Amino acid sequence: MTLRTTALVLASALAATAATTLALTGAGPAAAAGLRCSVDYTTNDWGSGFTANVKLTNPGSTPIDNWSLGYSYTGNQTLSGSGWNGTWSQSGRNVTVTAPAWAGSLAAGGSVSAGANFSYSGTNAAPVSFTVNGVACNGAAGPSPSASASASASASPSASASASASASPSPSASSSGSTGSGKAPALHVSGNKLVDAGGSQVVLRGVNRSGMEFMCVQGYGFSDGPVDAASIAAIKSWKANAVRVPVNEDCWNGYANVKPEYAGENYRTAVKNFVLALRDAGLTPIIDLHWTQGLYTGNSSGCSDTNSTCQKPMPGAGAATFWSSVADTFKNEPSVVFDLLNEPYADRAVPGIDQAWNCWRDGGSACPGINYPVSGMQTLVNAVRTAGANNVILLGGLAYSNDLGQWLAHKPTDPAGNLAASWHVYNFNTCASQSCWNSTVAPLAAQVPVVVGEIGENDCAHSFIDQVMSWADAAKVSYLGWTWNTWDCGQGPSLISDFNGTPTAFGLGLKNHLAAVN
Repeated sequence: MTLRTTALVLASALAATAATTLALTGAGPAAAAGLRCSVDYTTNDWGSGFTANVKLTNPGSTPIDNWSLGYSYTGNQTLSGSGWNGTWSQSGRNVTVTAPAWAGSLAAGGSVSAGANFSYSGTNAAPVSFTVNGVACNGAAGPSPSASASASASASPSASASASASASPSPSASSSGSTGSGKAPALHVSGNKLVDAGGSQVVLRGVNRSGMEFMCVQGYGFSDGPVDAASIAAIKSWKANAVRVPVNEDCWNGYANVKPEYAGENYRTAVKNFVLALRDAGLTPIIDLHWTQGLYTGNSSGCSDTNSTCQKPMPGAGAATFWSSVADTFKNEPSVVFDLLNEPYADRAVPGIDQAWNCWRDGGSACPGINYPVSGMQTLVNAVRTAGANNVILLGGLAYSNDLGQWLAHKPTDPAGNLAASWHVYNFNTCASQSCWNSTVAPLAAQVPVVVGEIGENDCAHSFIDQVMSWADAAKVSYLGWTWNTWDCGQGPSLISDFNGTPTAFGLGLKNHLAAVN
């Protein structure tokens, strides 16, 4: 999943100006008596276009149902693509964002973040007023390069927010998920298990640490919040034994669209420091290629941008360069796991499920409907192995890694024999029932290791992931919660409310479960 978000505190509502502002913006439903709101607006501007990030907060005492946010530009800013975390539309200069299906009601004290890309020429002036359901939210400020959260949604989630990088050590890793002392274990595949150097099974149970996939390309830093020894110790205090680290192709490869201070060698050093600090702390690091290059504007497009500013249905040509470099960097670190692409969704772009699986494995001409050179999973496996790395490789299936139906039939060739399946499951996915898990995931898990790279739910509770974890424990399947970031869990699955590890209502389910099983 990917939710990005950016925040600056703006003002509270003044209902007296609601009628005037509604006429200006055309913002949907009638004003609700007593409704209060505040809006944070920031941008990531690259000269001919920008990403607009809005964070709507409900400081009132009652929920805002079926919210609709409206604002107006004064220039020629034009919406590109469909946006994320809300339904974006534009009429003239007026922009409207309505509630996504999974977050129609904004709870009292809660907030939700949404984003979209725009093109423009000339001056990119910030909006001066906002409405929610006809009520004015005044005091809007202009964009700022200083961030705190960020959002981009797919059929499966992920999220983002603030700035920092560096790292240092602490201890422990695990057989069957328990934590001991020392570095994370060297891993390889044996049958349907991940095992350590001594042949003991290792079940990975931990968290995702989002931030390095979006902060750099948005020009804010290396990570959303701290990635130092104290933050690693906080993760370990939950009895986790693995951390998945989403990263960005543009930043790693050092493309020109990224600020030099956050690109190339600077970015690679920041990622390497964090990954090795996790390893030294006994936490298995999983490097996940999250945002990639490729201009895709078809079904379920996350953005109309060639650059790595959102999820793409499949990796492009630059992903092979990325994985060759990552593999060379970590080829002598067998505790580091490679997740080749966060959430493939070739099934949304290519006609027919069989063709989509062929695209997934083979890329290139097997991907009609994707108008950039696609690197299939076989190409990326080859890139890793040619670089001399025998590390364990995770391959997510289709439908944002929720569909593993033809994974085994399309499994790439791997001379190292170190391939495992990556599966993502949220309560709103198609395969979100135990009957589906038993019929599609369990047979695969009987033949190859399965790692649930992301588990989560969109209701700020944990009853769904409780079911997932219990099922996975019985099947000896690994799992990691999305995400160790301090966003409001009402805007997407967020495990913590501060980087000391204070759990949200959603995160409490994972924290308590890890304490019980590890």
